[in-house]
Amino acid sequence: MAVLEGAHPPGEYPVVVVGSGPGGLQTAYALSRLGVEHAIVSQDDAPGGMFRKWPIYQRLLSWTKPDAPYERTAREYEWYDHNSLIADEPELRATVAAEMDRTYMTPSCSEMERGLAAFAERVGVQARYGCRWESTRKEEGGYVLVTSDGEYRCRAVVFALGVTDPWKSPIPGIEEVPHYAETPAAREFEGKSVLVIGKRNSGFEIADGLEPWARQIFLVSPRPVQTAVLANASVRVRYFEPLEDAAWGGGTFALDAAVERIERTEIGGYRLRATGTTRPGPITIEADAAIAATGFRTPLQDLRELGLGTVADGRIPALTPYWESTTLAGVYFAGNTTQGAAGLRKNGIGSASGTVSGFRYNARLLAQEIAKRLGHKQEWQQLGRDDIVPFLLSELRGGPEIWTQKGYLARAVYPDGSTGIVPLAHFLDHCEHGSIAITIEMSAEGEIYPVSYVRAREEIDERHLAPHALNDFGGTEYRAALESLL
Repeated sequence: MAVLEGAHPPGEYPVVVVGSGPGGLQTAYALSRLGVEHAIVSQDDAPGGMFRKWPIYQRLLSWTKPDAPYERTAREYEWYDHNSLIADEPELRATVAAEMDRTYMTPSCSEMERGLAAFAERVGVQARYGCRWESTRKEEGGYVLVTSDGEYRCRAVVFALGVTDPWKSPIPGIEEVPHYAETPAAREFEGKSVLVIGKRNSGFEIADGLEPWARQIFLVSPRPVQTAVLANASVRVRYFEPLEDAAWGGGTFALDAAVERIERTEIGGYRLRATGTTRPGPITIEADAAIAATGFRTPLQDLRELGLGTVADGRIPALTPYWESTTLAGVYFAGNTTQGAAGLRKNGIGSASGTVSGFRYNARLLAQEIAKRLGHKQEWQQLGRDDIVPFLLSELRGGPEIWTQKGYLARAVYPDGSTGIVPLAHFLDHCEHGSIAITIEMSAEGEIYPVSYVRAREEIDERHLAPHALNDFGGTEYRAALESLL
């Protein structure tokens, strides 16, 4: 039969991964290194996921420094490369950085796609491409995924689908407005006034791409842009260029307003009626064109019918700290859908799980958790008593996981000397007496500092260590602080 040809034919596997974007590739790599048998199915015909078609104007939001204080083959280089997938083998690292031509600090869509394809090829990821997930059944002991090639049975399933289904907020008349996903080439807006509904990633990406072409751009959403937060985020580049134009009165407007209705005008344009929020009062805007940059949702298909819980107006699955559905045991999510596990959000700072820089680490921990559930032995690094403090100091100075996922992932050391990266929320809920974890965290004002957490009987002793002007947390002050905890 034709469906039996190629990689991962229909059948029974311990784990099935759905999707071949960065989340699926990273999960598959981690499962392979742990010796967990799995199948990968993807409706695409090649690796890359959403980066094979988006961002619309072909330049990513997250940055990579081709040259940094560490060599590209070093683990610490991940701190400066927010787009490549991670690997234990040095020769498999920084595949996106190797594709960048240095015209900009964020890679183009084609550079990102080539980097992901290079990773998949070198790692030896074998996916069943052109295989579309169509429906799901829950059976005793696991799940059945019905695909265009046949049925897959598994004990655990990882959906690495991204947040890729266009979603529009319930505004009267918005059905007449093309979604971000339908945006044509920028040159088609030459000399036009453009209304962009939304002031987040996709809205500012559109505005940035249209600035060389459009006559005027109006960005509209109820809440003001949090510039203080963006200044400390890895995706700020696209935000600040349109905001700078708005500050200079250069033809771009970033308006805080609740949209009440959108209408078509007699000449084929759009009329927006809104009420100001930061500055109260009615606002009416007429523009030649409009784009709904209102976001996306995870393509969940029939999972809700099986009882899948969701958050964010139903757009994202509700997840445990290990990215398992809170309502469907054995159903996991990888990729930017892992933002469904919000973490502690200390000081209002969210995770980096919406970008490759953060969810690549989530995928590795997710694979470890699945391997544990399936009975695979976990081989954690072991530290001697005298090694603990030097090791933790080195992690505070350059551990990429805790620097990238600030206040979300932690480096933990347990009473038997075993150490690993864990979700901070999980550590705080489940660690035993004598366990210690360290994180890098950030205040609402952007100040960076280490934090230690020690389990003492039924209590958690949380201590903030002092910040350092050069973020060098390896000196005698920090050594003394950690030694006092042990």
